[in-house]
Amino acid sequence: MLEFLKHYTSYLKEYKSKLFLAALGMIMVASTTAAIAYIMKPLLDEIFVNKNLTMLYWLPAVIIIMFALKGAGNFLQAYYMSYVGEDIVRKVRDKMLSHILHMDMVFFYKYHSGELLSRVTNDINRIQGAVSSNLATFFREGLTAIALLGVVVYQSPKLAFLIFIVIPSAYIPVRIISKKLKNISHISQETNSKLVSNLNEIFSNIEVIKAYSTEDFESNNFQQTNQSFFDINMKSIRVGELVIPIMELFASISAAVVIIVGGQEVIDGHMTIGSFFSFLTAMFMAVDPMRRASVTYSRFQDALAAHDRINDILNISAEVKTGSLQLEDIKNISFENCYLQYGDTQALKGIDFSIAQGQKIALVGNSGGGKSSIVNLILRFFDTTSGTVKVNNQNITDFTLDSLRDQISIVTQRVYIFNDTIAKNVAYGYDVDRQKVIDSLKKANIYEYIQTLPDGIDTVLNESGTNLSGGQRQRIAIARALYKEPKVLILDEATSALDNQSEEEIMKTIENISQGIITIMIAHRLKSIKIADKIYLFKQGKIVCEGTQDELLNSCDYFKELYNEV
Repeated sequence: MLEFLKHYTSYLKEYKSKLFLAALGMIMVASTTAAIAYIMKPLLDEIFVNKNLTMLYWLPAVIIIMFALKGAGNFLQAYYMSYVGEDIVRKVRDKMLSHILHMDMVFFYKYHSGELLSRVTNDINRIQGAVSSNLATFFREGLTAIALLGVVVYQSPKLAFLIFIVIPSAYIPVRIISKKLKNISHISQETNSKLVSNLNEIFSNIEVIKAYSTEDFESNNFQQTNQSFFDINMKSIRVGELVIPIMELFASISAAVVIIVGGQEVIDGHMTIGSFFSFLTAMFMAVDPMRRASVTYSRFQDALAAHDRINDILNISAEVKTGSLQLEDIKNISFENCYLQYGDTQALKGIDFSIAQGQKIALVGNSGGGKSSIVNLILRFFDTTSGTVKVNNQNITDFTLDSLRDQISIVTQRVYIFNDTIAKNVAYGYDVDRQKVIDSLKKANIYEYIQTLPDGIDTVLNESGTNLSGGQRQRIAIARALYKEPKVLILDEATSALDNQSEEEIMKTIENISQGIITIMIAHRLKSIKIADKIYLFKQGKIVCEGTQDELLNSCDYFKELYNEV
């Protein structure tokens, strides 16, 4: 609890004026609540016992003023603490997403996208209440309880002593319940992550689900996870709701003791009726804020569990570290005895080759041969297990990741389309230059179609580009790669969704722009890589043949087998 408060109070330095107003509001609530309890003494002694007419007229006015001040105080603390809490949560969410986005690919292979979505949204939302309304409630109710207990002590130190023996005993079961709630909350948040992951998979794979008629199967799987989530939440409610009856039980014991002892004090003349009822009112009024503070404390356990899960992510460091040098151009790339291992899988085994500016190479071979691993090393999604990748004859790890990737464009078989305009999809990550967008679309052989749309390049694409055909989406991706004017262009099955004519035209475009850049093509359709200056044939992580298409057809049996299969 203290570590949690310490962590989030470090954000509070920027909100001094708002925190001052919130604290002022809390003090107003606490002091006016205590004053209302104290007023019971003159109300009874002066008005009902001594028949004081002056007190009869001005005391109601004081009560109205007290409640008005209390209301103003409630507004001040609620608004400004909510502002501070919401803004802190905004910053934490920004920080977490930025941290996740800067992690390397190993991290994203380890964590399901649905789980990350749950942590950025659900887990942080659980903290939201703790650092805004719950934190305000805890301090406000604590101050109010202290102020009311001050009235209790002032009216009768003897009776107050009896209360202070009974009430603290309630802390023990509340503490036990709070620890149990934290453990339950951990399980609840993990189950919620599974729920979100399940939903994410369902919506991402809806075409497969429809094609295989597995709607009921997926629905039943979801129902099981949803039932588990319901069960753990009900357990949390069942345990959490024990706090209120426990606090009320201890409050009733205190009340019983006060009535017996206090009543005897009034009968013996050691205490006035007004003092006794002021004491009793303050005591009963103090029970409510203490109860709310206890409930709020127990609810903090949910936030503590979420805080632990958030820190689990924030404490992970990227394995691929950025370098310090800025890369301005890529003149050549070379692989020197490179090995790459993913877990227990050896993806590359002693790879040696180089490529210079203006060259076009093709990487071919069956799935799992190591072609995509070459791309992963160039983009530094992973670093070599051993061996060196060099750019401009310098270790690739010496360059900053941003400056390296700024020089590279990649088009994959899986096309990524954002729910935005065509222009912004093409210029993704850059300011939109409309003429440049049009030129890129023309090179990708799709501008003629874009012109037929009502809004042209300002047409908004659906999520995943569902208002385009597969081939059209792929040409948008190619246009995006060309808009970047890269020094290295990587085409990973980039023309697989295109018809032969469109593929032929795209290949002509690539041939025209490739003179000043490095072009790397990965393909299964071997007849589509005839423009390559050199072909590298991969098998089980090794290069087994290399040469031009004609050379390989004459000298490499494995290449001939693949070529004839297509």
